[in-house]
Amino acid sequence: MKVNEYIKVRFGRYMDQCTNEEIYIGLLEFIKDAAGKKEIKAGKKKLYYISAEFLIGKLLSNNLINLGLYDEVKAELEACGKSLAEIEEIEVEPSLGNGGLGRLAACFLDSIATLGLNGDGVGLAYHLGLFKQVFENNLQTEEPNPWMSKESWMTKTDRTYTVDFGGFNVKSRMYDIDVAGYDSVTTKLHLFDVDTVDETIVHDGIEFDKSQFTKNLTLFLYPDDSDDNGRLLRVYQQYFMVSNAAQLILDEAQEKGSNLYDLADYAVIQINDTHPSMVIPELIRLLQIRGLTVDEAIDVVSKCTAYTNHTILAEALEKWPIDFMMKAVPQLMPIIRELHNRIHKKYKNEKIDIIRDGLVHMAHMDIHYGISINGVAALHTEILKDTELNDFYKIYPEKFNNKTNGITFRRWLIYSNPELCSLIESLIGPGFKKDATELKKLENFMNDDAVVQKFLDVKQLRKTVLKDYLQKTQGITIDDNSLYDIQIKRLHEYKRQQMNALYVINKYFEIKEGKKPARPITVIFGAKAAPAYVIAKDIIHLILCLSEIIEKDPEVSPYLKVVMVENYNVTLAEKLIPACDLHQQISLASKEASGTSNMKFMLNGAIAIGTDDGANVEMHQFVGDDNIFIFGEDSDTVIQRYADGSYCSKDYYDKDKKLKRAVDFIISHEVLEVGQKENLERLYNELLNKDWFMTFPDFEDYCACREKAYAAFEDRLSWGRKMIKNIANAGFFSSDRTIAQYNEDIWKL
Repeated sequence: MKVNEYIKVRFGRYMDQCTNEEIYIGLLEFIKDAAGKKEIKAGKKKLYYISAEFLIGKLLSNNLINLGLYDEVKAELEACGKSLAEIEEIEVEPSLGNGGLGRLAACFLDSIATLGLNGDGVGLAYHLGLFKQVFENNLQTEEPNPWMSKESWMTKTDRTYTVDFGGFNVKSRMYDIDVAGYDSVTTKLHLFDVDTVDETIVHDGIEFDKSQFTKNLTLFLYPDDSDDNGRLLRVYQQYFMVSNAAQLILDEAQEKGSNLYDLADYAVIQINDTHPSMVIPELIRLLQIRGLTVDEAIDVVSKCTAYTNHTILAEALEKWPIDFMMKAVPQLMPIIRELHNRIHKKYKNEKIDIIRDGLVHMAHMDIHYGISINGVAALHTEILKDTELNDFYKIYPEKFNNKTNGITFRRWLIYSNPELCSLIESLIGPGFKKDATELKKLENFMNDDAVVQKFLDVKQLRKTVLKDYLQKTQGITIDDNSLYDIQIKRLHEYKRQQMNALYVINKYFEIKEGKKPARPITVIFGAKAAPAYVIAKDIIHLILCLSEIIEKDPEVSPYLKVVMVENYNVTLAEKLIPACDLHQQISLASKEASGTSNMKFMLNGAIAIGTDDGANVEMHQFVGDDNIFIFGEDSDTVIQRYADGSYCSKDYYDKDKKLKRAVDFIISHEVLEVGQKENLERLYNELLNKDWFMTFPDFEDYCACREKAYAAFEDRLSWGRKMIKNIANAGFFSSDRTIAQYNEDIWKL
């Protein structure tokens, strides 16, 4: 049935007589019907991909593309005088994720469905998401980000479970979102919720009573954990997620004929970061209730679970106090103690103990009682094996493996950059949409100046699209003839947005001194800082202050503009990434596990300036020295510095006049006039006296490398060839490749 006929049945009139809101509701139901017809036939063995977040973005056009209906529906709407782009604006982006971890999980679900694998995602239905970022007085403030409505992609199911906590229990409800693979089958994202959640308890931004667990259980993603109630709430959330997942896994396995002793033939569980780790003791507990002995249950579960490590930062490897666990999930502690005792007795190495110093080490449990531990980029995995998890690697070398992350290139090309997609298709045909490695054929056109110019023309078009979008949605005016230099990712000191800001200050001074750039530069940031992460919020404050100072300076503003987009999300990324000329991947070497924005930028013909860190290392290998701008100290040097405690930020500050000038500017009269003294002085002191992520040692090399990139940009045809080289080599970074490797090496579906 055509969309027009479908909407006639739904609303009693054709599309040309319907409002855009009605058409959106009709399209939503039309797509759900189409996706439902492609639901995967249940295979014996199934993957359960458990993750605290799934940053899925808007789904309307993405689902139409994957279902092969996009062009047909777009044309049908246009014939009725309607615009698909305008109808898309009605859709609210689901607020179910935060950064790379959540976006990666969304990409993986897409590729699981695209490859026709039997696998579903499992997570939580957060009512108010992370938060909506609002800028006031050059400061980040947080507001609730509601997205659920009566008409949404979530479908209520009949599946409910009881989840027991210490002293009370809740009844859950499972909601499903269809995951439509590209020209393939449909799988599910299962999201669990409780009816007792009360959004009215939120006040003064995103404040709420964290002790009312039945009312706040699924209110927010990553609730503020700066106090005990907030940290305890995270334990409740995580257990709620995994208890539902565990009950679902066992029920579905038994429904297909499992006797539970053979659970590994029916289920494999991917633990995405440490948030779902309690699924291990919970499954052991439930298997005992269903008749297995503790030895049998531990043996069964140890064959079913696999762990993805997403971090080298020790603070991100979750460790929960025993008293928290005893309060929230007392039924798990005897099992966790049993798991701990077995390891402690066998290895007598407290560094690998599950319980240590009154804390339960979640990652340790995952490693000891799982079949696989994977890193998410080649460098990251080697660091895990050589340093961070070396004691485990010595015991379980066969469990460790690398799965370099990937992206759903269809979303970031076909949907986000249709003009580039059309150009590529005109040159090499449509095969790249299924097999991203076919993009390699583009290298044949690198010396064809006419083709190179077409790539440059598409980039210019997307720059204008971004200019118009920011003007319309955020009231920001930018020059589309300027160089767009973009850093978009979660705000964290290790990602070093502060170094980017110090460069901007240095550039500001150079322009004041008469050293004008060859063309205007627009530096764009997009990032949210966790509400309790004060230094990250101070960095945002500095960036917003710099934006105001430069905008008001007639001497500098024609040559330099600083923009921080508000409430950065997938929808904004889909406009920013295709428009970018130079993208910043400047994390401290050895600290970024992978990065995935780097892959999206690469696919869209932006050139990276970055450290040899995370997946940058592999990108560098693919494109060669001439097509990426690498700077900074290597990971071995950085790791050694941490090990010997030799780094002193003041040594660099004292010997580098430009660095000193830039750092001192943070607490200068000019910045204090538009900023808050407390925030600026705190950031200044943090950099001067600590600089934990070593901004200062890389600063001089970073500035020189960035100037080199800006100079290279002026040779337009040469830059266009760099663009093509990057796009042609982006195929490896498809999540289809990543998921195929997960399946071949770990899941074996």
